[in-house]
Amino acid sequence: MQELLRYLSVDAMVILISMVPLVEARGAIPIGVAMGLTPFWSLVIAILGSTIPVPFILLGIRPFFSWLKSKKLFRNFINKISVSAIRKSDNIVKYGFWGLILFVGIPLPGTGVWTGSLIAALLNMRIKVAFPAIFIGNLIAGIIMYALSHTTINFFGL
Repeated sequence: MQELLRYLSVDAMVILISMVPLVEARGAIPIGVAMGLTPFWSLVIAILGSTIPVPFILLGIRPFFSWLKSKKLFRNFINKISVSAIRKSDNIVKYGFWGLILFVGIPLPGTGVWTGSLIAALLNMRIKVAFPAIFIGNLIAGIIMYALSHTTINFFGL
């Protein structure tokens, strides 16, 4: 694995890191800055990377979950994930597009692109509504992290 990482550019590593659930652009932006990228470029490529999984989740998660539920080994795990996601969906159900933007855009644990995409898929939101909302929310969260990274660099003189 270390051999493979040695051949990747910093940009490619940040894109890959931003595609990881829970880390997403929020974690990839400061990692990119720590690896020597400017905060703005780190923002751009982290947003790009964290957006890549969205259409796959929106279009493929329900069939994938159905298949996993048919396997006894995964049934309870998938049910827990689904219930947990739906439990977080109150504002998305209530406010739709704007609720999804807000959910993805506030960089708190348990929110973000992966969870927002999962909730949108489980709520049967149309992709033409869900994808732009998730992208805008991701951009908002990214800008917040960009501002924090930029402020930290200026404050500490890095």
